[in-house]
Amino acid sequence: MPEQILIKNASMVNDGRILEGDLLIRRGRIEQIAAEISVPENTRVLDAGGLTLIPGMIDDQVHFREPGATHKGDMQSESRAAVAGGITSFMDMPNTNPQTTTRAALEDKYLIAEDRSSANYAFYLGATNDNVEEIAALDPKQACGVKVFMGASTGNMLVNSEKALEAIFKDAPILVATHCEDTPTIQHLEAVYREKYGEDVPIACHPEIRSAEACYLSSSMAVGLAKKHGTRLHVLHLTTAREMALFEPGPLDNKMITAEACVHHLYFDDRDYENKGNFIKCNPAVKSKTDRDAIRKALVEGRIDVIATDHAPHTLEEKLGSYFKAPAGLPLVQWALPMVFELYHERLITLEQLVEKTSHGPARLFNVSERGYLREGYWADLVLVDLRNPYRVERGDVLYKCGWSPMEGERLRTRISTTFVNGQVAYRDGRGVNTAVTGQRLKFDR
Repeated sequence: MPEQILIKNASMVNDGRILEGDLLIRRGRIEQIAAEISVPENTRVLDAGGLTLIPGMIDDQVHFREPGATHKGDMQSESRAAVAGGITSFMDMPNTNPQTTTRAALEDKYLIAEDRSSANYAFYLGATNDNVEEIAALDPKQACGVKVFMGASTGNMLVNSEKALEAIFKDAPILVATHCEDTPTIQHLEAVYREKYGEDVPIACHPEIRSAEACYLSSSMAVGLAKKHGTRLHVLHLTTAREMALFEPGPLDNKMITAEACVHHLYFDDRDYENKGNFIKCNPAVKSKTDRDAIRKALVEGRIDVIATDHAPHTLEEKLGSYFKAPAGLPLVQWALPMVFELYHERLITLEQLVEKTSHGPARLFNVSERGYLREGYWADLVLVDLRNPYRVERGDVLYKCGWSPMEGERLRTRISTTFVNGQVAYRDGRGVNTAVTGQRLKFDR
């Protein structure tokens, strides 16, 4: 039985408001929220004076590499890094080995995560050119969504059959999430740059090869298919200014088409390739400052509905390879939430907007049951953050199995103080991750 905990004197950010007060956790859930709560018997008191209390981040896009590539990461190692970063729930992608393209494979992944994941978890069913019947038969409560790779990336799950795409968008019983890059455009540009540089293409050319045009061609196609078939579409990791016009501003609640931005595309731009090199090589690519600033603006306008990580670890040895050999993907969950708080410190977003994009929005978008808010009766997935405790990220701090971070050397102004998962202290700054705490399978109100 989880212990009973009373959090006192917290600055609570929730439902578009900031309230000073107390929060009582009992049996894993939020029992009471009030301006002041008397201390019940047998209750542990945690004084949160000077700290900010928010719902835990719900990360709708991670690659924890299990099964099939556990030398890079696994459910246990990466979920522990996630809770250290204030992420209390995650949704893992299907490009594993074996691929998660059947309902049986989906249930196998749930079994892998059970009793091993420090955070709550859900999984996507992956689309292929020939598993439309499997998608159509999916129980909407079994998966967070259907993932369609409309561009080639890690895992070789490209869906490029026009017939298959039409059927997926027409028959998917739940949200369709897309990776949008036009593969023929990218292949043509790869050939152009190989002709110019051979195998030694400078990493700074990555956003020119994985180009803005390649992104727009694919994302506009996805939006067109969704409008044609009335699909509930969620376009992942947008990276260009031009794409922002494809999405409507305002609250997500009545939208059939929503959009995601990732922390690294909000934080880095193409000037960072000089210092970071392959450490920020990802698909879609980190692009220009103009693109980054347009995504930040779209975040405020409500064209971007959620913020995620696309956490995708690779070994240090792999990342130190040449351009074409170094795989795309960054490990991000441990410092993702502090990276988003940098937008708050730069006065680009408010705390209320930050919580909407990292917790409230993902919960509503995916119909996550009883999570994502500070509400009485909801599961106590909570994060206490210190907004005035700057530090520099060092390699020795890294909890990822891959052992490195693109954030090394970066100065962040917000520190994760304590993370609660299902009412239990899963992480305390200075004490590390509580390995006895495990997450639960996410449930969906569908």
